[in-house]
Amino acid sequence: MVRTLRAFRVIIEGGEDGYLIARVPELPGCATQARTLEQLRRRVREAIALCLDVARTTRRVRHARHRRASSFFGVEDVAVRV
Repeated sequence: MVRTLRAFRVIIEGGEDGYLIARVPELPGCATQARTLEQLRRRVREAIALCLDVARTTRRVRHARHRRASSFFGVEDVAVRV
């Protein structure tokens, strides 16, 4: 079986506990966390591979393969008087 290289958009956020959290909007439920960016990158690759493997074995490949995440627009800090 020939494997193709495919890119996924990953959203990375910092958690309050010091961990970095990564999620893959294109693959619902695909997320992981780690203390360092290097470790997070390794873990998110593993998580994506596992999510795709589960999708293949449960016949949900089409859903995972064809759903495309929206383009990232930006992040803003919004001040609100409280």
